[in-house]
Amino acid sequence: MESVMNSQKIKQSSVLLSAFKQALPIVLGYLPVGFAYGVLARKSGISIDNTVIMSLIVFAGSAQFIAVGLIASGASALSVIITTFIVNLRHMLMSAALSPYLKKWSKLEIAGFTFQLTDESFAVHSTRFADGDTRKSETFLINSIAQAAWVGGTVLGIFSSTLINDVKPMGLDYALPGMFIALLIFQIKDKSHVIVGIITGLLSTALALGGAGQWNVIIATLIGTTLGAAVKWGNK
Repeated sequence: MESVMNSQKIKQSSVLLSAFKQALPIVLGYLPVGFAYGVLARKSGISIDNTVIMSLIVFAGSAQFIAVGLIASGASALSVIITTFIVNLRHMLMSAALSPYLKKWSKLEIAGFTFQLTDESFAVHSTRFADGDTRKSETFLINSIAQAAWVGGTVLGIFSSTLINDVKPMGLDYALPGMFIALLIFQIKDKSHVIVGIITGLLSTALALGGAGQWNVIIATLIGTTLGAAVKWGNK
C-alpha cells in the first residue's frame, strides 16, 4: 500500500513539474505585464478589490488594459463591454482550432478550460494537443499556474502603485512581445512555419499601421492560417 501511495505522489510531482516547465515562459511574461496592469488600474482610480477581481474573472490582458483606459476616460459600461468583446473575438478562432481535441471532455471541463484560455496558453496547448498530449490534469495545471502568475503580478502592481508614477520608463511593454516570440519558437517545426509566421506578423503590423485597429489580429490570423493550410496541402 505504501509503495502505491509513493508511486502516486511521484506521479503527481511529475505532472506538476511538467506543467510548471511548460507554463514558465507564460509566467515570465505575465508577472511584469500583470504588474503593469495593477499599477495602471490603481492610477486610473479603480479600487483594489475591482482591480484584483478583474484579473480573476476576466483574465485577458489586452481587454483589461483597454478597459482600464476606457474607465479612466469616463466611457460607459456598454462601450467597455462592446470594445472588449471585439478585442477578444479572436478567442472564437482559438476555440475552433482546439475543439477537435476536446470532443471527449464534459461541458463543465470545456467551460473551465476555455475560461482560462489565453493567447499564450493556446500556443502551449495547440502544440501539446497536436502531439497527442491531452491530459486534463496537466492542462488545467498549466492554465492555473498561468493565471496565478497574472493575479500575482496584479497584486504586486497594486502594492507598488504608490511608489511608481509611470510604468513606461520601466520597459515592461517588451515582456509580452518577448513572451510571444518565445512561444512561437517552440511551435516551429520546419521552414514553412517560419515563412507563414513572418508573413502573418508583417501583415498584422501593416494592418495596424493602416488603421485596422484591433481587427488586425483577426484578419492577419485568418489570412495566415489559410496560407499555412495551402502550403501544407501543396507539400503533400
